[in-house]
Amino acid sequence: MNQPRTLSILNGRLIDPANKVDASLDLHILDGKIHALGDAPADFKAEATIDASGQIVCPGLIDLSARLREPGEEHKATIASESMAAARGGITTLCCPPDTSPAIDTPAVVELIRRRAETSGRARILPIGALTKALGGEQLSEMAALQKAGCVALSNGLLPFGSTLIERRAMEYATTFGITTFLHPEEPHLRNQGCAHEGAIASRLGLPGIPEAAETVAVARDLALAEQTSCKIHFRGISAGSAARMIRRAQYDKLPVSADVAAHQLHLTDADIVGFDSNCHVSPPLRTKEDRETLRSAIADGTIGAICSDHQPHEADAKEAPFPSTAPGISALETLLPLTLRLVEEKVLSLPDAIARLTSGPAQILGLPLGRLDIGRSADVCIIDPKRQWQLKAEEMLSCGHNTPFLGWEFSSQVTHTLLEGRLVYQETN
Repeated sequence: MNQPRTLSILNGRLIDPANKVDASLDLHILDGKIHALGDAPADFKAEATIDASGQIVCPGLIDLSARLREPGEEHKATIASESMAAARGGITTLCCPPDTSPAIDTPAVVELIRRRAETSGRARILPIGALTKALGGEQLSEMAALQKAGCVALSNGLLPFGSTLIERRAMEYATTFGITTFLHPEEPHLRNQGCAHEGAIASRLGLPGIPEAAETVAVARDLALAEQTSCKIHFRGISAGSAARMIRRAQYDKLPVSADVAAHQLHLTDADIVGFDSNCHVSPPLRTKEDRETLRSAIADGTIGAICSDHQPHEADAKEAPFPSTAPGISALETLLPLTLRLVEEKVLSLPDAIARLTSGPAQILGLPLGRLDIGRSADVCIIDPKRQWQLKAEEMLSCGHNTPFLGWEFSSQVTHTLLEGRLVYQETN
């Protein structure tokens, strides 16, 4: 597709939370960069225009956790397929966790992902490097080399450290290089072999439970280590209300800590596993209504600064077994934005705040100049029709994974255009 050097997006409601902009403004793009807002400069002539009348124009979305399954699990999905799904969802930047196969623990794997992302060309892929070699939890990775190769943060994925001492050493090393550490807050011994929130519903269904303490104990430990090491930590995927309260207190005490929550945790609860719907098997598990309401409050007041998809596409067979034996995770790129905008309908967030949790919030956590529409910045843009009614159907999903409990849900907002660095990478055709 030939892309124009100059493009104007006209008549839209431009919302840029990072710059506190919410106004009817035109947006003008030159050579992949934001060139002007409002009236076009006298010497600017648009080769193409998009009429965004009645629509929202905002920065492209940033997803802090999306498993693209490549390299290593291409039978589930590929970078190409999931980048297409991301573009359809208005997402221009995806953070890829390190638990690929092989793990992202060498610059060579980072380069492989970069090349395949460039071939796809539909989304910016930012690798999260491994904190330990092969995510084994024992030997520290070459963090400096991973940072130099392009990793924007470090993590041990969903796997535990061999000991608290090793975690401390990893955080000290990361601090030396100023690298943000993404932590999965779960104490593995307390999780045991659980697959659902430990409570009345899991007991009634005969499912092994995961206590809330599995998360809160890990959060308490990691906060203590962050204070000891001065490491900038980010809690990836909070599910427990008590954990959110602990993080709020730590932020009040000026610890360098941030957190995100998966969109499904803000809508579903452990009551949704009744009927043994394996699409509701997620990790961390869906918790109680009270936990959900506390998470919503933490999103509203900014304690939790980002909403992510926690995208985990699976082949159909991975979800066709007894509930405890199924693979956890939801295919979630195409529902990240509509689920977040549903929080606006339900009066949890204002529209600018909802967009902030998907743009400037994640960018701030990563420390990157993304998620904003500054003059001279990359023209990553999402255009949303807030009145477009649609229903999520498996046969219409672009992700290779159709494993989602939201099939059949009706949504009232839909992406019509996505631009990455000024290039149109998705356009709604209905």
